[in-house]
Amino acid sequence: MITRRTIQLFTWAFLLMPFAVMGENPGTPKKKKATESAVVTYFTENIAQDSIQTFACSQSIKAGQIRQMQDKVWQWWKKANQQLKEEKLIPLKPLTEGGKGLWKLPAEKEPNAQMPYYWGSKGIRPEAGYPLFLYLHGSGPKDDEWYTGWKLAEMFEDGPSVYFIPQIPNEGGYYRWWQKAKIYAWERLFRQALLTDSINPNRLYCFGISEGGYGSQRLASYYADYLAAAGPMAGGEPLINAPVENCMNIGYSMLTGAQDYGFYRHILTQNTKEAFDSLEQKYPGHYRHRIALIPGRGHGIDYRPTTPWLKDFVRTPQPKSFIWENFEMDGIYRKGFYNLVVLERSNTKEGERTVYVMDIQGNRINLEVNNVSYEVTEKDPQWGIGLKYKKTYEPAHSGKFLLYLSPDLVNLDQEVTVYVNGEKAYEGKPQLRMEHLINSCMVFTDPQRLFPAAVTIDLEKI
Repeated sequence: MITRRTIQLFTWAFLLMPFAVMGENPGTPKKKKATESAVVTYFTENIAQDSIQTFACSQSIKAGQIRQMQDKVWQWWKKANQQLKEEKLIPLKPLTEGGKGLWKLPAEKEPNAQMPYYWGSKGIRPEAGYPLFLYLHGSGPKDDEWYTGWKLAEMFEDGPSVYFIPQIPNEGGYYRWWQKAKIYAWERLFRQALLTDSINPNRLYCFGISEGGYGSQRLASYYADYLAAAGPMAGGEPLINAPVENCMNIGYSMLTGAQDYGFYRHILTQNTKEAFDSLEQKYPGHYRHRIALIPGRGHGIDYRPTTPWLKDFVRTPQPKSFIWENFEMDGIYRKGFYNLVVLERSNTKEGERTVYVMDIQGNRINLEVNNVSYEVTEKDPQWGIGLKYKKTYEPAHSGKFLLYLSPDLVNLDQEVTVYVNGEKAYEGKPQLRMEHLINSCMVFTDPQRLFPAAVTIDLEKI
């Protein structure tokens, strides 16, 4: 018999059903348990994808478990990468043996793109792992340039070390080290190198000569959060292509001939020096650099001083201060930088970028988020190259980002406050969750950046 009590119970069950079934608002990722099987599957489905899904998991962790859970997530990451069907780095042997590997790069990023590379070591492996040098060659005939890079690497006095010496996939009027297919290759290199205990994750370096100098200057700014130091030689990019601000926490060497007049390399190198000098004066000790015009030299200089200078720098993977001008290379923006991940970009106008300035004092995090636009103030009359620019900053009022946190950045046992452009955006004690360890691993692919906590900042709500 159906009683009034039965009808009431049925009515309440029906009303509550959507909440019990859905659990989250429509469109949010379905929450999973952080089991080995689930996480490894998530990793394998998202590795090396242009866009990645979020792993949603409500499983909390305790402060005393952070190191244990970081190790567990990293082991799952390693397992997922082992299962992934892709070309791996060849076995590491002495550089003198000339070990060659080959990566096929995605055709949709560059047709007919194959990247041969030398991969080899010098000296006895240090206990903490080898320093890794990425060397980018110049724009001469690529077979000759590639071979020359290998011989130079053998000569440079930077051992013990490991070298990755790629050959540019294609030649022609407009093939550069910073284009889509090469971005794919660098991120594969970082990911695969950091998976092996042979490489010290805090001693990655990028340098190059001529066209490789241009490329390494761009990569230094774009990937500063992975690098300990960078060393472009005989190059000279307009600073719109390689914002100096991003290099706050790395070592930076730039050597160019004083008579290297081609494409105004001498002028652009001097402009880079002035920018670094200005920032080092404003932030003492944060913009460590050696930038020089070599007297009496043109496009050819002594390349030997660069890597011995670079190798003394060690990365700080979680600095408490950084500046990030989120610029694109070949239409591609980074997903994040150090401990900040962009969920929705703030820059909406053509030619506009967003700049994030973070500074942590105790448990107070101060952020400035501005959109920046460039205006050319000096242009060369022959090529139309922008030599100098004026930057205009305006506070960002839209966009969303995730601020990852760890015990190295703040005291997670106490409340944290976040101020954005002078306004309080968050106050509370961040929850420690497995999902943050998993998602930060997926975004950064870096054993030094597995974050147990995160704060979401929505600029429209401030």
